[in-house]
Amino acid sequence: MAKRIDVSGLSAYYGAHKAIDDISMTVEPRSVTAFIGPSGCGKSTFLRTLNRMHEVTPGGRVEGKVMLDDENLYGSHVDPVAVRRTVGMVFQRPNPFPTMSIFDNVAAGLRLNGKYKKSQLSEIVERSLKGANLWNEVKDRLNKPGSGLSGGQQQRLCIARAIAVEPDVLLMDEPCSALDPISTLAIEDLIGELKERFTIVIVTHNMQQAARVSDRTAFFNLAAVGQPGKLIELDDTERIFSNPSVQATEDYISGRFG
Repeated sequence: MAKRIDVSGLSAYYGAHKAIDDISMTVEPRSVTAFIGPSGCGKSTFLRTLNRMHEVTPGGRVEGKVMLDDENLYGSHVDPVAVRRTVGMVFQRPNPFPTMSIFDNVAAGLRLNGKYKKSQLSEIVERSLKGANLWNEVKDRLNKPGSGLSGGQQQRLCIARAIAVEPDVLLMDEPCSALDPISTLAIEDLIGELKERFTIVIVTHNMQQAARVSDRTAFFNLAAVGQPGKLIELDDTERIFSNPSVQATEDYISGRFG
């Protein structure tokens, strides 16, 4: 079930360096929220705080709260591994497990999380591949390596793997940056379908992509090199791109900097 994210007073560090400062925002369920902004402003760092991936980095730590509905993901009793099951992640470059078949790639998370009969696994794998619009392309070669697929197919395979465990939230860190235009369009269409079931947050450097796929857009920026990134503005995507309330947002979107 898609869930709402409420972030309050969140700062993230790499050792002594503060990467993002005092971010508060709400991400609505069953919607797509896009993060835009110049390189180095903390978009991906912030994305990784939403499923506790940031603290996997040496020296990575977080201050503040991330609430998933009523649960604080940084509460003392919360298992980070369980968080990552609930808040899935799709990375910039497709990363199927190279030695595994297409079937086993999709089933990998399920096998880690519990015991399933073969018939159950087959049903979930088929459903997930259909959900990622990949089933018709791979149904006759499920036992072939996932690494043999094209780049766009590999990324959809990674999305199938992420949704197989039925997360509440799906995070995507520039999921199309390594793909050709046709594959990019396929992923964008897929995002539009997936938001019916999941809360989706996407980092993108492609302004047109943010305008096409997202319901709300957050603009991040930093005051100066070496300063932490900040959330400058968050609003409905149409408003951000047509009539932003902050001059820096307008300057970035119109190409005057960044």
